[in-house]
Amino acid sequence: MKKGTILEGTVSKIQFPNKGIVEIDGEKAVVKNALPGQKIRFVVSKSRKDKAEGRLLEVLERSEKEWGETNWEENVCPHFEVCGGCLYQSMPYEEQLSIKEEQIRNLIDGICTNPDYEFQKIKGSPIFEGYRNKMEFSFGDEYKDGPLALGMHKRGSFYDIVPTLECRIVHPDFRKILAVTRDYFAEEHIPFYKKLSHTGYLRHLLVRRAVKTGEILVDLVTSSQIDGRETEILNTWKEKIMALDLEGTLAGILHTRNDSLADVVQNDGTDVLYGRDYFYEELLGLKFKISPFSFFQTNSLGAEVLYETARSYIGETKDKVVFDLYSGTGTIAQILAPVAKKVVGVEIVEEAVEAAKINAESNGLSNCHFIAGDVLKVLDEVEEKPDLIVVDPPRDGIHPKALPKIIAYQVPKIVYISCKPTSLVRDLVVFQQMGYVVEKVCAVDMFPSTGNCETVVLLSKLNTKQHIEVELNLDELDLTAAESKATYDEIKAYVLEKYGLKVSSLYISQVKRKCGLEVGQSYNLSKKEDAKVPQCPPEKEAAIMEALRHFQMI
Repeated sequence: MKKGTILEGTVSKIQFPNKGIVEIDGEKAVVKNALPGQKIRFVVSKSRKDKAEGRLLEVLERSEKEWGETNWEENVCPHFEVCGGCLYQSMPYEEQLSIKEEQIRNLIDGICTNPDYEFQKIKGSPIFEGYRNKMEFSFGDEYKDGPLALGMHKRGSFYDIVPTLECRIVHPDFRKILAVTRDYFAEEHIPFYKKLSHTGYLRHLLVRRAVKTGEILVDLVTSSQIDGRETEILNTWKEKIMALDLEGTLAGILHTRNDSLADVVQNDGTDVLYGRDYFYEELLGLKFKISPFSFFQTNSLGAEVLYETARSYIGETKDKVVFDLYSGTGTIAQILAPVAKKVVGVEIVEEAVEAAKINAESNGLSNCHFIAGDVLKVLDEVEEKPDLIVVDPPRDGIHPKALPKIIAYQVPKIVYISCKPTSLVRDLVVFQQMGYVVEKVCAVDMFPSTGNCETVVLLSKLNTKQHIEVELNLDELDLTAAESKATYDEIKAYVLEKYGLKVSSLYISQVKRKCGLEVGQSYNLSKKEDAKVPQCPPEKEAAIMEALRHFQMI
């Protein structure tokens, strides 16, 4: 397949999370966001010896697995294929589950050394519409210099915004808050924050809603770039939110300032305009206090299914010490605490640790101990030894240097909860090489309509000193560039090709640091104490940020 060629073909299958496979004349192409059974038109964007990559241009024929014309409008959101959020929404939920189960099973089968491991049937979310308890909407425009928009990013776009006023994966209360906020600021002609020039006021709208209690937090995130009318503008917006006829109850209306150059929701100070800056959610009989920026599973009812599965894998915990690594706000730790001797949670985000301590106290749990710090470092310092370990790492998986430290405890059981199966299988290879065996696996769909899925794995310690050699094909595992680490030269080439800008390694390092990415030590620093270091210009910073997104490093 030659680069730039426009081709047509039928998608035979889809690999995790969104890689449609098309075979034409014995050659294979990977086309993202195409579904099995669809006849598509695509342009070849990359051509390699064994495999090409294509960019989807048009769906020529729908798959038999998708909704038909008679029930399309009833089941599919009007933003489908435009918004970057949902991939599988055009399929009945049972079809979505079947695809996800097959994807994850194929990944596990590809690396598992135990031919007798148990792959359990995928567990679906109790609800598959209106399930999200948190959304971060962005201000912008649908097209350059267009009217104010508030919603989600268009698929494949860093700038354009889709006003998702009919989004199906959020509760109707979200849509009402979204609409009144967009309309008010559009009428007032309040400018949104532009990523290239770093000018403007409106940045994000954060909405959280507890499923069990119905309490709602609304947080407007802005820059500090506004005239003396800010108090008046915010008060009027607050009153419009309070006047809405909502099914839930407003717990608080907030205003957060964020002057970061990066396109992230960052808290540089929050004011309470109404009520309080937290609400409560309930999971498996326990109560959790949640603030605007607390980590909490985005699907509360699905989280109960996930944690019940994990708890069943852990088994008997009486008189045992359990380590909950990457513990977040301590949800798993507190679910295990009533039937364990002690649970030690380790989490790098200090705010999450403080929330975990408060939640444990409010739930009457005195045997939970939470430590703020990096798992990699904390395991060198903690003196207590675990009897069982639960790990629930971020999307990139367990840090390679932390893996041997976890394995060194030689606990009989480890339960691994993963939000990204490709990171999971990479780590499972190491566990197996170091004497653990995969016993059980279960996929839990926490994110209906999307390509994402949680996975729970039970690992048991083998009674052998032999190590197992496993050949791992990284390409088949769909590792992101963050995991394989895109080089500085690759980032430079991307920025030059797309924007016509030349950027230095220094500028790339500066932007990576702002995004919290690891940066190697420079040995070419000036010996002068007062040496001036040039700072990355705004337009180049925005281009580098887009490159990092392209390579999935952020």
